[in-house]
Amino acid sequence: MRERLGRTGVWLAPPTLAVTPADVERRAATRIEELGYGSLWSGETIGGKEAFAHHGILLAATRTLVIGTGIANLWARHGAAMHGGGATLAQAYPGRFVLGLGISHRPLVEHSGQSYDRPLRRMTAYLDQMDAAADGAPPAPFPRVLGALRPRMLELARERTDGVQPFLVPVEHTARARRILGPDKLLIPHQAVVLDTDPVSARATARANLAARGLPSPYANNLRDLGYDEDDLAGSLSDRLLDAIAVWGDETTIARRVQEHLDAGADHVLVHPLAGAGTVPDPRPDDVPAMVEVLERLAPALPLGPSPAG
Repeated sequence: MRERLGRTGVWLAPPTLAVTPADVERRAATRIEELGYGSLWSGETIGGKEAFAHHGILLAATRTLVIGTGIANLWARHGAAMHGGGATLAQAYPGRFVLGLGISHRPLVEHSGQSYDRPLRRMTAYLDQMDAAADGAPPAPFPRVLGALRPRMLELARERTDGVQPFLVPVEHTARARRILGPDKLLIPHQAVVLDTDPVSARATARANLAARGLPSPYANNLRDLGYDEDDLAGSLSDRLLDAIAVWGDETTIARRVQEHLDAGADHVLVHPLAGAGTVPDPRPDDVPAMVEVLERLAPALPLGPSPAG
């Protein structure tokens, strides 16, 4: 799977894709494949586009692109249904589907009428459900990775899955995750990008998309672990913290950040273009074409193919 993924893929936000017509998504996925990106990922909010139906559309629209759920929400279905959905897509599109799954965070879960507690225990039990369901599902292997951030969830991923897909993380997290995971597990971090060389407008775009309402507690707690303090996390984030989780600048600057993740131990980096008239909290249907335009400009500068070492 490492060789098939290459070094750089794409992540698009679920709220953005929720308002994007399917035919626009198909065209975007086809173009992302043509540009040489190795993968396309999106997540799942309960009540939004259902993960397996949605990612099946993207698989059907492309020929070689790896499609990943980043993440499929475990609160949306029983573990047996999660495994069965993954196996169904893996059987239909061998070698092209990666199941990323995650615990989400409290406000979204409680909004759906469920009780969010003890995330590590919940994830462990959920993986047990998935494993117990394997005998009844299509016999099609697929990688599963966790949306893990902090050490204990990273350790669980090391013991029970094929790796991790951490969201909203600086390069220092990638280095820490690799130390915990060891050399063999997949490490696929998210990297928000703003193709804009003006610091004022670029940071305004990043804040509007990532931090207009503050960071949910799992991300804030992870950043505290990495040495960011309450001044960094207050309000819509300090410039220091914002610049760590969202890179802005020209094509070369953005490519350099991707390479820093790779040098720190990432196998594959998911660039998340922040572009368009809307934002992640307030998306518009024409945001995806604007994001594809950014990806077109970035592609010549980014490390897209397999690692030179293999």
